[in-house]
Amino acid sequence: MNLEHFNRMLLESAGVGLAILDSGSLEILFGNRRFIEWFPGAAGAGTQLRDVIGDVDTDKMEARFASGRSYTAEAKVKVKRREVTLAINISKSEHKDMPALIMECQNISKIKELEYMIESYSKMVEKQNRTLQAGKERVEKLLLNIMPKSVYEELKTFGVTTPQRYDDASVLMVDFVGFTEMAISQDPAGIISELNDIFTAFDRIAEQFGCERLKTIGDAYMAVSGIPEPTPDHAVNIAKLAVLMLRYLRRRNEAHRQEWLCRIGINSGPVIGSIVGVQKYVYDIFGPGVNLAARMEEMSDPMQITLCEDMYPLIRHEFELTDLGVVDVKGFGEKRIYSLDGGRGVLTLRSQGLADALPF
Repeated sequence: MNLEHFNRMLLESAGVGLAILDSGSLEILFGNRRFIEWFPGAAGAGTQLRDVIGDVDTDKMEARFASGRSYTAEAKVKVKRREVTLAINISKSEHKDMPALIMECQNISKIKELEYMIESYSKMVEKQNRTLQAGKERVEKLLLNIMPKSVYEELKTFGVTTPQRYDDASVLMVDFVGFTEMAISQDPAGIISELNDIFTAFDRIAEQFGCERLKTIGDAYMAVSGIPEPTPDHAVNIAKLAVLMLRYLRRRNEAHRQEWLCRIGINSGPVIGSIVGVQKYVYDIFGPGVNLAARMEEMSDPMQITLCEDMYPLIRHEFELTDLGVVDVKGFGEKRIYSLDGGRGVLTLRSQGLADALPF
């Protein structure tokens, strides 16, 4: 067997498609069996490179040859109705002292399928991660609605929270007069919608004065100041919140058919803050400060703010207060109580849709 015949056998048995091209005209001079199988049209004389793989950037090709590199491209061909993706590598070589181009074609269909699978899997994982992140943000937002941020951070970091005592805190309790009868006798959906609007406005006012809505139970609204972050003006802040709540309701009642009247009780005193529950988390506060605020709310007349002597020294210089006398407060004995009639000065609300400047 001579060397030329042996080389031809190697070309025919190669697993890749091989072809020799004229370096000038880019005419295909020879192609092995695999090459002809992928490019049947290349069997005829005069077939050009562009006839088998389409347009070729000859300038780019020459530039790569000049730098000692090969020209690469991809082509898609159909073999027995099945699409095959080929990686093409064209390099310059000397053949019997004549410049020639060697074209190698390799079937990369399996690689492309694998790349597509990896890309699809990556997109699926990315989508799942986005879904998980969105779910995490929803859960975080929900938890921040039912507990202070610092408590949430402690829960997230350690999995548990430690009950905290707050000696300098103020509590506000609001309850609406005749709400149950309103909800039953009138349009329930409409009444609840109005209640939601009112609570949203209360939240905006509370935020401006460094207070935080702790929870709502039916038509009851509870807010705190000085929890969990210490606030020197906790009593003044909660009193401002109470005054502006009444001002907001009065203005709202002037513009709406349904009249909403509330009773407000405020108090300053020690409380304990803690998460209650294992499967359903609820952040709540306990202690005499909370109980006395609830008693003050029960003793208020409609559209009145009531407090007792425990809170009076903390706010008397900034608010107009009326002495209501000494009464027996359940669980606390005799206490002198006061109604909070307003403040001294002017308050400006920044929340759109509430009030601009109010006498205070």
